[in-house]
Amino acid sequence: MAFDDQVEFLNDNQTRIWGVPNAERCRRLTASVVGEKPIAPGHRLIFNLRYVFDPLLLRLVLAEPGAAFAWDGELIVGQVAAGEDPLCATHITDLSDGRKLYNRQLRKLEQPFVRELTPATRREIERRSYFGAYKGVTDLLTKYLWPELALWLTRGAAAIGMTPNMVTAVGATLCVLATYLFAQGLYWSGMLAGFIFMVLDTVDGKLARCTITSSKWGNVADHGVDLIHPPFWWYFWGVGLSAWGLALSPQKFMLIMGAIVGGYVLQRLIEGLFIKDFGMDIHVWGRFDTWFRLITARRNPNMVILFFALLAGRPDVGLIAVAWWTMISLLVHAVRLAQAYATRRSGRPIVSWMEAKA
Repeated sequence: MAFDDQVEFLNDNQTRIWGVPNAERCRRLTASVVGEKPIAPGHRLIFNLRYVFDPLLLRLVLAEPGAAFAWDGELIVGQVAAGEDPLCATHITDLSDGRKLYNRQLRKLEQPFVRELTPATRREIERRSYFGAYKGVTDLLTKYLWPELALWLTRGAAAIGMTPNMVTAVGATLCVLATYLFAQGLYWSGMLAGFIFMVLDTVDGKLARCTITSSKWGNVADHGVDLIHPPFWWYFWGVGLSAWGLALSPQKFMLIMGAIVGGYVLQRLIEGLFIKDFGMDIHVWGRFDTWFRLITARRNPNMVILFFALLAGRPDVGLIAVAWWTMISLLVHAVRLAQAYATRRSGRPIVSWMEAKA
């Protein structure tokens, strides 16, 4: 790698993490970041192989020449001037005091993970690094229902050499299968295929982050499937109602689809507009926004609505409930966007509550 002459490793460590030596993990981390934040001329990037740490620390180190992080007086990672003692770096932060940092990429405020890597600690570190890759602001199913299952699958995928793109391909196939089953009114089978797809949708991202094997096209494929498929699920759920003798009238069907699809698209546009104008996700602005992201009308919360409607034997009522919840969620997001513009016009800054707390 072109940056190898600027990278230095302290302390040899043969213990593997997620199937690779720690030195290889550090090289992958560096390669994933230096394209955006190269190592400064006349500086070297130093890793202490005794430790595994949150990737956030590397991004912060590369953002500021002379920055370094330590743990109880021992260097973890730093970008220091050639010939300089790392522990005398211009901006050194010792994280053993328990301080928290804001991770903008994963939208969460927490103490960065730092742990000594040994054969005895490897599984705990893999577990911590896996949960460290979780977004702090997400839906209730991803956050609470299947993290342990996804961890087990992520470990299994890493062990047999599956790439994140392979997991994405399997998930996309199940996503299409669920769409077909919904159209046939085979809702329980579709729910099962959809559930596995939703879990794998978590696994591919976690596998990429934990093994440091993210790719541009893999990211495009993963997020492209996520963005496009929900309206098709809801549409073909409505088509499948005829198999239950619960078909909606053409006028009612179009009204419901207009609310669901139109509301989904408009919510996405509002989220994009918020990022463009305020430089952050709408769901991290206030504590309310973070809480509302748990239940806002995205795929997973909508599937919860449909699941309980199906239990009651009324998949038609479930679809109508999804339409109403989509409209309510759209209204909430529209109001929050308007409030953000009003706040900026008043001269007050738009800052995430997590950053303000940090």
